[in-house]
Amino acid sequence: MYDLAIIGGGPAGVAAGVYAARKKLKTVFITKEFGGQSVVSPDIQNWIGTVSISGDQLAKDLETHLKAYAGDLVDIQKGALVENVEKKDEHFVIKTDTGNSYEVRTVLVTTGSIRRKLEVPGAREFDNRGLTYCATCDGPLFANKDVAVIGGGNAALETAAQLLAYCKSVTLLNRSDRFRADEVTREKVFANPKMTVLENAVVKEVKGDKFVNGLVYTKNGKDTDLKTDGIFVEIGLIPSTYFVEHIVELNEHKQIIVAPKNQRSKTDGIWAAGDCTDGLYHQNNIAAGDAVKALEDIYMYLHNR
Repeated sequence: MYDLAIIGGGPAGVAAGVYAARKKLKTVFITKEFGGQSVVSPDIQNWIGTVSISGDQLAKDLETHLKAYAGDLVDIQKGALVENVEKKDEHFVIKTDTGNSYEVRTVLVTTGSIRRKLEVPGAREFDNRGLTYCATCDGPLFANKDVAVIGGGNAALETAAQLLAYCKSVTLLNRSDRFRADEVTREKVFANPKMTVLENAVVKEVKGDKFVNGLVYTKNGKDTDLKTDGIFVEIGLIPSTYFVEHIVELNEHKQIIVAPKNQRSKTDGIWAAGDCTDGLYHQNNIAAGDAVKALEDIYMYLHNR
């Protein structure tokens, strides 16, 4: 019987794993791989304490950090995906795709989410070669360049606002004439003279050579070429919560609903942190902080029963 299962190997999971080891909680740590969404980024500039780091190096550093403290307390199960979490009496049973089963007293879900991919010709070929899903990670690489943002929600408008600070121009393409972003954000972003907004514009193709140099969009039945140095895609996230959807309460976006003070879900014994939750903001540093918060609460929960 483990005290805790940590599911997920991104910044949130590893932060919790390090704290679990230091608090001497017998823990099983289950992840397919280390690093999270940022593993594909060539240059992360907002990981606090590190001026610049690649996603690949961040993943290696996270794994090294956890292993340095794991000892015989944190049982690292790398290369496994959790398929199901079930409540059994006063504990939980976790089953993985490797055929293993673990009995645990508490669960911390840190599986994040995956970005909804742009499914058009060229998008796969130029992924991370001018087409990116993280302005916070990659935006500064496009300083003084012309870029495009695809989407119409708050994430797309916030990305545009961030890019306007240092890009030469930003063109926003929204597939409809309705924007899901809040009105204040819209007014502020749309008023910027470097901003161009294209409504009812559906991206059909991503173009480039070794790097993105343009895209094709359809508007009112007409195809148009748009020259651009970079494409930022913000068309939604898909939380990785399928394995607990029957046991915890989710919102309409399939995110785990948690209490912001301690990251507890509405199911006793289950916590969640990072992009798989309904937290207002999702970034590496926030995910790690939320996971530490959860771990502190899990420790108190286990020692006050």
